[in-house]
This record gives sequence, structure tokens and C-alpha cells, in this order.
Amino acid sequence: MSRHSELGLLRYATSPGSSSFTEFLNAAAPELMPNLTRTHVDAPHGTTIVAATFGEGVVMAGDRRATAGNLIAQRDIEKVFPADDHTLVGIAGTAGIAVELVRLYQVELEHYEKIEGTQLTLDGKANRLATMIRGNLAAAMQGLAVVPLFAGYDTAITDPATAGKIYSFDVTGGRYPEQYYHSVGSGSLFARGALKKLWRPGLDRTGVIRVVVESLFDAADDDSATGGPDLTRGIYPVVIITTATGSERVADDELAGVVQSIIADRTGRPGA
Repeated sequence: MSRHSELGLLRYATSPGSSSFTEFLNAAAPELMPNLTRTHVDAPHGTTIVAATFGEGVVMAGDRRATAGNLIAQRDIEKVFPADDHTLVGIAGTAGIAVELVRLYQVELEHYEKIEGTQLTLDGKANRLATMIRGNLAAAMQGLAVVPLFAGYDTAITDPATAGKIYSFDVTGGRYPEQYYHSVGSGSLFARGALKKLWRPGLDRTGVIRVVVESLFDAADDDSATGGPDLTRGIYPVVIITTATGSERVADDELAGVVQSIIADRTGRPGA
């Protein structure tokens, strides 16, 4: 960091201002902001993310494949992240920019809580993410789009069955509440079709994990950019659950049993 940057950070850190960390860093040391205007279009892309509500909160899952054109750029990329104790972000689009945006968003939420002494509401968190996506619009117009999926447990709601919320976005920062389930990414059309048939009210933890993993199976079956579970390499989807007690990543050992069960069912009815 340059001497100028150090002085700028100190000057702005001791001045009253916005509770947004993004605005603070952009004013104090803009050269430290993630570069969201790069023009290299062969960067790896992350694909399919799904989310669904259930009786105790909300779950989000993502496949592990990243593609660069017709090539598999990475087989075990992680695309679902906890933003804080009760919110999740899944990324689809240009992987490098998306991961940078998620990391900045995590700091944004933490910074707000430290400055204001309270957390944003779930709607407020979705609005902050929408603003950050809008800041990437110039790069999105060059083909470097980031389209995340956001989900969280609304601690202001007393009924766990209705506290899970899901929000989708477009590249302009438009924010859209979704009901029950949603999917983004190249395999989202197929995943959403599976969710429509498999999801039902009152699912428990085991049932909703099965539903989201099976929807990723269907996406991988029809979309070459979506990777299905890789039993040979032991690579399974990232599945994270958020409830009133916080966020929990589902262990690969548990997912292995779910995957084996799905494979057994489909082996018994090939072509279904």
C-alpha cells in the first residue's frame, strides 16, 4: 500500500461518513477496490445455483464445475458462501469477479454492524447486494456478468416455516423476492423444472437436501456447463443450510449417502 493510500485511509477513518464499507474504501483508497472493469472474456464461469425454503429455514446448493468456453476450467470450485450468520450468497457468472464481490459483500455487512451497532434487516442486506451488482454493470455489458442468488433466515419472523427468504437479481441490480425456491445459472431452467416437481411445503432438513441435490442432478443431465456429483474424485455439491441457530454446511459424508440414494432410484428406472 502506498504512503498516499495510508494517509487517505487514516483521514477518512477519523471522519464521520457512511456506514457502507464499499463507499468508504472507494473514497479513501479507490485503487484497493476490486477491479470490476477488466475486459478479459475467457475467464472461468460458474454455473448452477439452487435455493429452497423448508420447515426450519432455507437451503442453498451449487454444483462444483467452472467452465471456460468449451473447457472445464475447474472441477471443484465453490460457489455458495455464508455472507454472515443468517445469509447465503451463491454465484453464477464470471467466477473471479463474483468471488471478489462476495468477499467485499461479507466485509460490507461486518463493517455496517460495527459502525451502526446493529445488523441490517434481511431486505436491507439484499438491497446492499443489489447496489454492488449495479456497480458491475459496465463489466456486465462487456460479457463479464455476475448474477448471484441470495437467501437468508429473517430473524424478525417468529415462525421458522416462513422465515426463509430467497432473492434473485438481474445484471442491473434489480432485486426480486422469490417464493419457495429458485435457481440461477446456465442449468437453472432444468434445475427449476425439477424443483417445481419435487418441492413441497413442510419439507424437513433431510427432504430439502434431497430436493436440491436432485435438482442439480437434472441440471447436469441436460446442461454441459453444470457438473454432477463426481463419485470417483469425491466431489459433491456445496450445500449450506441456514436456520434460526445459524448456518451449517452439509458434510460430504452425508451428501454421499444422498447421492447414492438418487443414483439407486434412477438406475431402477433408466430414462425417467
